[in-house]
Amino acid sequence: MRRVAVFGLGFVGLPLALSFSMRGCEVTGVDIDEELFEELNQGQSHHLEVYEGRSLVEILREQLAAGRFRAVSDGRAAMQECDNIIVTVGIPVEGNQHDMKPLIDVCHTVGQGLKKGDLVLIRSTVIPGTTRDVILPILEQESGLKAGSDFYLAYSSERIAEGRAFHEFEHMPAALAGLNEECSQRAFELMSMVTKAPIMQASAMEVVETSKVMENISRDVNIAISNEFARFCKNMGIDVFEVIAVANTHQRVNLLTPGPGVGGYCLPNALYYLLPKARELDVGLPLLQTARQVNDEMPRYVADLVLRNLPVAPAQARIAALGLAMKDYSNDDRMSPALAVIAALEKAGCQVRAYDPAVPNFYPFKVDSLEEAVKGAHGIVVLTRQHELDEVDFKVFKGLMADEVQPFIVDTKNVYDPEVVKQHGFRLERL
Repeated sequence: MRRVAVFGLGFVGLPLALSFSMRGCEVTGVDIDEELFEELNQGQSHHLEVYEGRSLVEILREQLAAGRFRAVSDGRAAMQECDNIIVTVGIPVEGNQHDMKPLIDVCHTVGQGLKKGDLVLIRSTVIPGTTRDVILPILEQESGLKAGSDFYLAYSSERIAEGRAFHEFEHMPAALAGLNEECSQRAFELMSMVTKAPIMQASAMEVVETSKVMENISRDVNIAISNEFARFCKNMGIDVFEVIAVANTHQRVNLLTPGPGVGGYCLPNALYYLLPKARELDVGLPLLQTARQVNDEMPRYVADLVLRNLPVAPAQARIAALGLAMKDYSNDDRMSPALAVIAALEKAGCQVRAYDPAVPNFYPFKVDSLEEAVKGAHGIVVLTRQHELDEVDFKVFKGLMADEVQPFIVDTKNVYDPEVVKQHGFRLERL
């Protein structure tokens, strides 16, 4: 159980691979991004994960030095040295359409390298039925082996939150199911090396696949409720964050907080993993589709709040956007609502300068410092929380911003104290 290959070294795969190597496994991480695996082998990473006071970079360098982790691009070669294969490669969604190709390509590679006695554990979020109906036939065809007798096949949902990956791989209850009882037991033994919380063994792989999609969609719907209440409370002249805090004192209520939208790889994509199967089964999902539409509309709503507060015409306006990540305290900007807000403001004619100390990706509107973003701006829109952005000097801000009009702040994250903001001469707008 000590030789593991992890296919996909992204926000899930890399901390999972290191979680196994920290526990004595020999781990080979596989990724087709040559720049990525070269950086990893040099002990470099942009990930912000921490575990027991150590950063992911520190853990990565420790495991490299100990010879328990390495990154490669040749998946078939990696499998010759490993008998436990974990797949974390996701299914991208573009224009509300899923793309199975990255996952299918990986499964062809895995199938070509499969040996008798190997375990293949799928940990990607998938369309329910994918492991049995799509992945299993590919593995059998490519390998000439029979699943359930020659090799083991199982599915286990990934449940981590970015920023807490190491902790949650260890302490978050997990769920798995195998093609048969032997497959389930083999997967359970592997996962138990990292996961100390209860691991539920479900009756079928489709149960765990569907539960994972349901988990993500339930949060998407919950946030949509709060986002709709944000608009209602705005028109009522009351604070939605206070309303939610009061509602959540009820022991059976747990409303999530509103924001500029719902981003990242998990929640926005979940509906589009479920819809293909729902259409195949002729099952309508009107509630879930409506919730997704509500959250998709939030960036436009936030942009309109900014435009409504402009003291000049949009073509003359300069806006400082704080935060680009898809959620607070993350460096992941995939499908970030912050980017959609900025696109709407630029389309309206505004000049936007954005700052996020954690996001490494380049954008034409991105600047290298908070001061550069704020200088000369007529207003600020807070889109994502980062530690550097939580504590700011409003006096310095006021001195840097355009002085011909009263500056404003649209705080979509409820970061700043309204009284403090107003004392420094700003107008404040919240969701």
